[in-house]
Amino acid sequence: MSQAPLKILITGQFGQVSRELQLRLADLGELIVLGRDQLDLSQPEGIRQRVRDLRPDLIINAAAHTAVDQAETEEDLAFAINARAPGIFAQEAASLDIPLIHYSTDYVFDGRKDSPYNEDDEPNPLGVYGRSKLEGEQAIRAVGGKHLILRTSWVYSLHGRNFLLTMQRLLQEKPELRVVADQIGAPTWAGTIADSTRTIIEHWRNGDPGAWGTYHLTAKGETSWFGFAQEIGKHLLAQDKPCSILEPIPSSAYPTPAARPLNSRLDCNKLEHEWRVHLPNWRDALIECLAPLA
Repeated sequence: MSQAPLKILITGQFGQVSRELQLRLADLGELIVLGRDQLDLSQPEGIRQRVRDLRPDLIINAAAHTAVDQAETEEDLAFAINARAPGIFAQEAASLDIPLIHYSTDYVFDGRKDSPYNEDDEPNPLGVYGRSKLEGEQAIRAVGGKHLILRTSWVYSLHGRNFLLTMQRLLQEKPELRVVADQIGAPTWAGTIADSTRTIIEHWRNGDPGAWGTYHLTAKGETSWFGFAQEIGKHLLAQDKPCSILEPIPSSAYPTPAARPLNSRLDCNKLEHEWRVHLPNWRDALIECLAPLA
């Protein structure tokens, strides 16, 4: 027996995760994809009215103020989009008795732990971006209801602005390139996040969901930004393209307006167990992401 089509509201029209969601969820029903031109996330009443007009079956909030350094000088905007808007979505989702899926970040942690963070570890963000994302999580939890907060890290894709695309360009332009080697995490393809979200939605629709709440969602394995750059360089060389000589440097040699956590590793065992999500190794996911360019 076929299932009724879903009406899914997705925010962040041109964002990395939103683009991949649009590809992977298209056959589930009607996707209502809203960018900033259609929905200003800094205007709470506009959010409320749009959700009430649309009456979706599921809300996926893939929009965020993700410019980490810029957030330091745009605190009000970052908190409006990353903190207050998620709370509004949670309230409206609860009133409709529908699920909300929201994406958060490793930046809610300070990176001082020696091992991967699990969901019960105490957050301690280092900057405005992390604080605003943490407040968004707290706003959703305060509402309760059917919600999933999925923390991820080091997101990349073939769209938008991200480390992969920046490195592909710089590695071909510069003879030498210095890259930070003391920040450790798991590069996570936006396609992996979208695939995992699809799996979650299917379990929910089949009446076999895991527990609602907060989960970690990254690729498996770990590396540094330097190691990620090395892997990107290998793919360029395999295509006979030029590639810089890479030099590892500490974070202290590359100061930025916002501090970054040195340890961005997230333990994803809870998500894999509760929602039966298969997460690939980060190198395998990178190969899959780059396949269209091969």
